[in-house]
Amino acid sequence: MGHCYPPLRPYTSETIDVSDGHRLYLEQSGNPKGIPVLYLHGGPGAGLSDNYRSFFDPNLYWIIGFDQRGCGKSTPFASLKHNTTQKLVDDMEVIRKHLGVTNWMLCGGSWGTTLALSYAIKYPKCVSAIVLRGVFLARQQDLDWFIGPQGGAAQVFPEHYQSFIEVLHDQPKSLSVTDAFYDIFLNGDELTQMHAARSWCLWEERISQMNTSIQEHDLAKNLHRAVSLARLECHYMKHQCFLEEDFILKNAHRFSAIPGTIIHGRYDMVCKLENAYALSQAWREGQLLIVPEAAHSASDPKISEAICHATDAMAKFIAEQNQ
Repeated sequence: MGHCYPPLRPYTSETIDVSDGHRLYLEQSGNPKGIPVLYLHGGPGAGLSDNYRSFFDPNLYWIIGFDQRGCGKSTPFASLKHNTTQKLVDDMEVIRKHLGVTNWMLCGGSWGTTLALSYAIKYPKCVSAIVLRGVFLARQQDLDWFIGPQGGAAQVFPEHYQSFIEVLHDQPKSLSVTDAFYDIFLNGDELTQMHAARSWCLWEERISQMNTSIQEHDLAKNLHRAVSLARLECHYMKHQCFLEEDFILKNAHRFSAIPGTIIHGRYDMVCKLENAYALSQAWREGQLLIVPEAAHSASDPKISEAICHATDAMAKFIAEQNQ
């Protein structure tokens, strides 16, 4: 994974109650006396992966990670009820208070960037710094880019897009792609729902990396993740991520004084580069790093190396500020 730290196991994990019957899996690793950093996974619905801990120097960082509502080890699994951006932001604040953190650094990728910025808008005084990878601003144009038939990703990967929407052949033509998938996830039989979930995740995987040969059978080893990722991503897109149009850029003044790094692959087809550029223009202290010959996935060595360099630099900056 490029310039990253060795694999690391959590030193403690637990499940905590939040609200509306949801219970979240929460884990901690690294140095409990170090700089607190909350890692925000993508999706919505992807859950934590083991490699996220390798983005941080374990001697310098108190690394905190959690599975967001409905995914990973959190319960109820794949639940759409009471699952909104505002609820996830509230959950983050519950975690902060539960752990006794005064303020923390936020680090997130893809959907995790949307969540990090949404939290920083509501609780700017609780955020010491922000590191983002693959920015997603949740505007209508960003949803269209990823999933729409005329969007950028569909235009670059037309053959993969056609495979992606094949499962919708029995859906009314009047429905949008998002609405058609949403109807399947809510009302389809189990076999059709599973097929739709695999199609959704295969589409995303195929456009996430510069070069990939992933096939549908490759997803069989992680159907648990595929189900939550597809259902929850579709749920959030159906509802415009529960944010008013252009919410983040309109409220950038709320977090503009927070130091941060914005990392984005030049050839990111999931989240277009304009997202990161527009954010950097609105965020005074947000430094943009465009990674050449890289796409969306954090597993790209060039992307992971950039994240690690950014967290190293931020740790040094925070230490100097605290002297």
